[in-house]
Amino acid sequence: MKTPAIVLNFKAYTQVVGEKGIKLAKICENIAKENRVEIVVAPQMVDLGVIAKSVELPVFSQHVDPVEPGSRTGHTTPESVKGAGGAGTLINHSEMRMRIADIDFAVEKCRQLGLETIVCTNNLNVSKACALVNPDFIAVEPPELIGGDVSVTTANPEIVRNTVNAIKDINPNVKVLCGAGVKNGKDVAKALELGAEGVLLASGVVKAKNPKDVLMDLISRIK
Repeated sequence: MKTPAIVLNFKAYTQVVGEKGIKLAKICENIAKENRVEIVVAPQMVDLGVIAKSVELPVFSQHVDPVEPGSRTGHTTPESVKGAGGAGTLINHSEMRMRIADIDFAVEKCRQLGLETIVCTNNLNVSKACALVNPDFIAVEPPELIGGDVSVTTANPEIVRNTVNAIKDINPNVKVLCGAGVKNGKDVAKALELGAEGVLLASGVVKAKNPKDVLMDLISRIK
């Protein structure tokens, strides 16, 4: 995953179920190619394989379970993400929290398989702890701002700046993204100014009446 990057989490919104998810992924693909920017999509789990085969974009899973393959009904293994054509995964999203030992297991398993990892965190201390497990990215997202109308870069810019500085002190190889309330190019520009190397967002694009216009605004500040 190149930086700066726009990482779009489809979550479980009805706006991106089935063919609608493929359509949005293709919009992202066209914009990424035409403007030479990095856009990553994280579709719903049941759509990951078909979307990975439909677009030439990094397609990430929204979650992996910290388990080995086998008798694991209902679980998503890193191996299954790899086999479906996924390039990486989110880990420990605020809507799918994990214990630090499980985060460590998932990150290491993904590393062995060549899957990139974005570990989501909610505050500075959790970010520091997760930096020690050596993911590729940490995405700091204060949960109270997720899905809201105010970006973390406006409501709490210090958590972004402090997280970047703390993580780089602990593990300079880990890149930092920020999310929660990110909706426009101004938010992206502020995130990059604070030291982040991209943003993680969802509803601002997925639920937009015209996702293409929103994406064009988002990338306008990183071209």
